[in-house]
Amino acid sequence: MEGAEATPDPGPPILPAAPPSHGEIIPPDEPAAIATIAASIVQTVRADAATAGVAQRDAHPKMHGCVQAEFRVLADLPDDLRVGLFATPHSYQALIRFSNGNPKAQPDAKGDGRGMAIKVLSVSGSVSTTQDFICINNPTFFVRNAPDYVDFQTKGVIRFILASLFPPKIRLHEAVTAISIVLKKPDNPLNLQYWSMTPYRFGDTACKFSARPAGPLSPFTDRADPDFLRLNLARHLDQGSAEFDFLVQRRGDPALMPVEDPTIAWPDTSAPFIPVARIRIPAQAFDTPAQRAFGEALSFTPWHALELHRPLGGINRVRRTVYETISRLRHEINHQVRAEPATLPFLTQPALDS
Repeated sequence: MEGAEATPDPGPPILPAAPPSHGEIIPPDEPAAIATIAASIVQTVRADAATAGVAQRDAHPKMHGCVQAEFRVLADLPDDLRVGLFATPHSYQALIRFSNGNPKAQPDAKGDGRGMAIKVLSVSGSVSTTQDFICINNPTFFVRNAPDYVDFQTKGVIRFILASLFPPKIRLHEAVTAISIVLKKPDNPLNLQYWSMTPYRFGDTACKFSARPAGPLSPFTDRADPDFLRLNLARHLDQGSAEFDFLVQRRGDPALMPVEDPTIAWPDTSAPFIPVARIRIPAQAFDTPAQRAFGEALSFTPWHALELHRPLGGINRVRRTVYETISRLRHEINHQVRAEPATLPFLTQPALDS
């Protein structure tokens, strides 16, 4: 909590190292690249905190809202989809943080990636007690691996795009993907489809996840205010609920669906996304100082996971170190206690089904 004395915090245990699986290939230069990335981000977070007086996330710092939700695993799933979190029909409480991706807060009219980070609570068997799904509004990422991420971290997104267009390291595919992300200008976080971009275990195979709006899109689309994404989210949830289908795309042909290159979209013609859960965000008032502070203090990482949904691939291995390091750092600087929530903290209606 804010104002608490900083105390040594071991935090939830990190998932033990696992041998490469499902086509993972760990290059010999990856550990050094990850260390370089983490050190660079730590330096940036410390410097920004010294100026602002508070440590923020190095990515997705601008939050539109952290809302309470129900994550309901569907009944009557076929046996091959009854894996891990989806093995048994059940309604979980969940928290969802909507955000902009840019490291600096900027008006919502500027093009940017938009995030939907889902935290499913009280998940038995997860080392963190939660299952996090980290998604943005694009099916692919624009960085292939840890060494390329060093280049992106050094240059920033615009210079990375420009550098990718010319020798000595031409990355046209990555540049096009980055451009497509930064050109997106949505009007309401509830009207977007989000993708995990990176792959994960799905039992004995690999998969990607997606959250897609279910039902009519939100009519709240005014863009006049610099923070219109937050305002449109609040206006919608002040009057009614919203729903998403949560989908799984299981890996098919390994040649077409690599786990070590998240810049490549897995073809949904041969491997369609299939609904496995329904997310319901009930009507609620979420934009209070206490709720904003709670959302800012939360930590999200793909490694808050069941082993059956373990993150795969180099970018997820980067995330493992970076997300853990930055979470600990900003909680230390902000004198906050790191803890995973067990229940919804700000119920504005009767408790969700459990």
